[in-house]
Amino acid sequence: MSARALRGFTLIELVVTVAIVAVLASAAMPLAELTAQRARESELRAALRAIRGGIDAYKAAFDANRIEREAGASGYPPDLAALVKGVPDITDPNSRKIYFLRRIPRDPFFTDPSGPAERTWGLRSYASPPETPAEGEDVFDVHSLSRRVGLNGIPYREW
Repeated sequence: MSARALRGFTLIELVVTVAIVAVLASAAMPLAELTAQRARESELRAALRAIRGGIDAYKAAFDANRIEREAGASGYPPDLAALVKGVPDITDPNSRKIYFLRRIPRDPFFTDPSGPAERTWGLRSYASPPETPAEGEDVFDVHSLSRRVGLNGIPYREW
């Protein structure tokens, strides 16, 4: 065996290897952040679709006279919890409930994970204008409370 085979790696070889690994890691970090943001955006889209579908199903049941009507009611749920708790079906002789969602999904961009899922969303009542959504006596629509902007350039609040 030669003396060269027993020596191992030189300091230069180790420094070059560490430098290459550092360059690769620095290139991978933004890609990992972008992938994580895309995943949260996909989660947000799915959550909005689920909640809005539940709100629409509640309104459809109201319009089909399956939910008890109150004078002056818009036909939209009074709160998000009503979609999960259900409402009595007045057309069912056994008075079973109609359920619109199994659970309220959380806003993936909401910063506090300890609160209830209903509190992670901004609510818009039927009486409020779309430019300035505000809570009211019912829930016509939901929006994210995040001030961040999506990869598509549109703020999450406007999705």
